[in-house]
Amino acid sequence: MPQRRPVEVRSVLVGDMVVQVSGEGPALVCIHGFTTTSEFWREQVAEFSRDHMLIRPNLPGHGVSPHPEGRDYTIEAFAGDIEKLFDYFRIDRAVLVGLSMGGTIAQHFTLNNSNRLNSLVLVGATPHGLGPDVNADNVLRAIDEVGIARSSQDVIDRSFAATTADAIVQFAKHEVIQTPDFVARAAIQSLNAADSRPWLKAIDVPTLVVVGEDDIITPPAESRQLAAGIPSAKLCVIKQAGHFPMLEQPAVFNPALRGFLSELRCEQSAS
Repeated sequence: MPQRRPVEVRSVLVGDMVVQVSGEGPALVCIHGFTTTSEFWREQVAEFSRDHMLIRPNLPGHGVSPHPEGRDYTIEAFAGDIEKLFDYFRIDRAVLVGLSMGGTIAQHFTLNNSNRLNSLVLVGATPHGLGPDVNADNVLRAIDEVGIARSSQDVIDRSFAATTADAIVQFAKHEVIQTPDFVARAAIQSLNAADSRPWLKAIDVPTLVVVGEDDIITPPAESRQLAAGIPSAKLCVIKQAGHFPMLEQPAVFNPALRGFLSELRCEQSAS
């Protein structure tokens, strides 16, 4: 079989975000989570850049993005950043994928911008804060005791399934140390306060909810609550995966996402 050509990825600065862009076609926008980066979507690049414009922002203050002190690092502010990204790329309609905190941002974006979405994908997300292991008080206490870099890495140690290769864990631990203390403090407090439960039923786009069976950061019960609250949602539980199923089990995650997108296209063609 001929080898697939390497995917060309370009970096674009959009406001306070360094955005990774690859491929052409319908827009697929992937938002990472708290203290993580666009590289947590690395296993989706080759697969989805074949027939999509894959857009992976580093949220402000995360990864290689700037972290100006004169702005907000809240769920609402991040959702506004995603609106600016849609404007910059002149996206009419897109598939929006959000991981963990990115899932909370995606829910808030959808509430005000459902007309700009074909569908929504929520990965390791919740309708309210995070799981009990990562509430704001615990995170802030850990930052005070061991610093932001170490506390972020400690969360990573608890985020993966036991079967996950150590190289993946080490990659993740290297990525999360890029978020400054003041960004993390503001983001976790905003995330802890976020609550979409009163208006989940207003999410009127087809939605796929994905969770790792072994996720203790946002346990599967949280994803079940999301799927039950969103009228058109489907739930996908991935075995031998923790909080990052798209990174831990791409051979399962990618076909699940691909199948969801293909099914939507068939339904839209038939209507």
